[in-house]
Amino acid sequence: MTEITRVPLHPIAKGSLTKLWLGVILAALIGVGVAWAAVPQSTSVSTVQAGSGPVASDGDVVFVEYTGKLADGTVFDKNEGQAAPVEGVFPDGVPFPVEDGAAIPGFLDGLRQVQKGGEYVFEIPADEAYGAEPPEGSPIPANADLTFEIKVTDFMSREDFDRRLQALQQVMQAQQGQGGEGGAPGAGPPPPPQN
Repeated sequence: MTEITRVPLHPIAKGSLTKLWLGVILAALIGVGVAWAAVPQSTSVSTVQAGSGPVASDGDVVFVEYTGKLADGTVFDKNEGQAAPVEGVFPDGVPFPVEDGAAIPGFLDGLRQVQKGGEYVFEIPADEAYGAEPPEGSPIPANADLTFEIKVTDFMSREDFDRRLQALQQVMQAQQGQGGEGGAPGAGPPPPPQN
């Protein structure tokens, strides 16, 4: 016959079960905290004033008036109501193509969420901005979070933008050919700025 060895169980001390559960809960909270810290932060878009119509999408060119600020409120960039060379060809504001490489990733993410006429605030974490390597000579320090206050004046398709730009260049070339002031023949306005 097989014998079973008996192991005496000692009673659990008062409060030990509570300590065990508190330890489990604490371990779970630490795990959640570590997981949260490991998740990359993304651009936050706050609506100051809602726009109307569809949101901008890849392939659009969005015209914005903006102010860029550092976390301490220092303004590092601002457009000053830049106007198109010929009234009525382009809306007010700076054109930004919504396509990879046209601006910092966080700014592009924000542009994909805006509507015409709206005002927004983009809060862009450093890894979605310039990270450890801001533009040389820039007032932006390494690993800086950025805030942009944006007013969307309009947006249009890239094809419409290119068609208008080409028409504008042709008008400027014709004016230069007729003795108008300006630079070298064939010189048109610079391409849209890249941030």
